[in-house]
Amino acid sequence: MTTATPARTAPEDTLSAAMKKGSAIEHEQAEGSAFMSALLDGRMDADGYIAYLQRLRLVYEALESVATTLVDDPIASPIIDPALDRLATIDADLAHWAPGGAPAFSSPVATAYAERITESTWSGAFVAHHYTRYLGDLSGGQAIGRILDRSFHLDGAGISFYAFDEVGKVKPYKDRYRDRLDAIGATLSAADRDRLVDEVRLAFGFNQSLFAELSELHPGR
Repeated sequence: MTTATPARTAPEDTLSAAMKKGSAIEHEQAEGSAFMSALLDGRMDADGYIAYLQRLRLVYEALESVATTLVDDPIASPIIDPALDRLATIDADLAHWAPGGAPAFSSPVATAYAERITESTWSGAFVAHHYTRYLGDLSGGQAIGRILDRSFHLDGAGISFYAFDEVGKVKPYKDRYRDRLDAIGATLSAADRDRLVDEVRLAFGFNQSLFAELSELHPGR
């Protein structure tokens, strides 16, 4: 008598793969924004970067506040990790870039983005926003940190936002993060998986709108 080998989920069928593939267009549009292009090309001035950090602060304050309420949630808890928290690093970087205090600002987009995170009643939506921001910081964000360091001759100062010393080596951590996403996906219905992917698209849309807002105010050098 032979025992059947359990079918293994194909990589393309995992939640992490669906999130990446399902949001590819929105991700590319956000990365190709004028503001991000100026930042990556070393053409963004200090005022523009300060404005970026200020807006990110609203988003991460929302993410990390909600995370404290979901530490026991069956959907969200597998990816919540205090080692990823960025709020303190943003504050440290703002103190470097604007030692006299950052200027007052108003950002309808960042406010709406933060409200989307805090007002969602489904923890799967939090997972989508967590993935979009933190995995992005661990990926393309690393390149941004190096470019800023080189463009402004920072010698490592003012870019603690991109330093994830507590997670260990970034590549293995990202792999484990995707594994946790896939474990979450295995517990969701097909409809909820689709709903989560839709929220990832929305999150990238918020980022694209944020960059558009910044581009108007800070077109770069």
